[in-house]
Amino acid sequence: MGEQKTMHLDITSDQVGKYVFLPGSVERAALIAEHFDNPVKIAHKREFLTYTGTLEGVPVTVTSTGIGGPSACIAIEELHSCGAHTMMRVGSAASTSQKVKIGDVVIPNGAVRMEGTGNHYLPFEFPAVPDFEMLKALETAALKLGHPYNVGITITKDSYYTEAEPETKPVYEELKYKWESYIKGGATNTSMECAVLFLVGASLGIRTASVMISATDFGQYSNDAKDYPSGWEQRAIEVGIEGMRRMIRKDKADGMSM
Repeated sequence: MGEQKTMHLDITSDQVGKYVFLPGSVERAALIAEHFDNPVKIAHKREFLTYTGTLEGVPVTVTSTGIGGPSACIAIEELHSCGAHTMMRVGSAASTSQKVKIGDVVIPNGAVRMEGTGNHYLPFEFPAVPDFEMLKALETAALKLGHPYNVGITITKDSYYTEAEPETKPVYEELKYKWESYIKGGATNTSMECAVLFLVGASLGIRTASVMISATDFGQYSNDAKDYPSGWEQRAIEVGIEGMRRMIRKDKADGMSM
């Protein structure tokens, strides 16, 4: 009998590469797959859409994770069980600093743990940080492509509407205090998956990093479809693809298993 498919992603190890992109949306997964050589749709179950193709002659995979940490964690675990050792989130973020403008590429060098999933993997004192080589590869890619970018701390939160509409929540004062503290500490952006990716990756012993596009200017939150040119997503995708190419080439030079 063949290998049993994973419970949620509906995939087997022979269907995916060791290098994986992790967007949130299924739409972005399809856009990323367009950059692969010979992409093939592998599976689509719930929020998890998976394509596999090649980059630099090496199998690579993209799997959408849905929104937030718990579903992203499922994808990371099941892809790891299939042999993946390098995972990169490609997504969107909101600005929390004048340093980040709408359309800027955002490359986190650490994440505020304003989420709960990571606590199931590592103690709260453990930092949520990306792999340094991947971080360098992404920054080099952004420079090469000429896209405006920021390397900074991201805030990973568990609830979209407690940021977008905090004043409507019973715990508003606590949210306001924490949010202002993060901003005073220099956090430049926020999204919902980075800390989880970094922490789960650390617990599994795999490399992780993230590259995102800022969907807002600082202090301005509105309807993305109206104010956010979706074509700017390609900036983050292009940086992610180039960054992953650099990692693959480095691994080849180092004799690492592909």
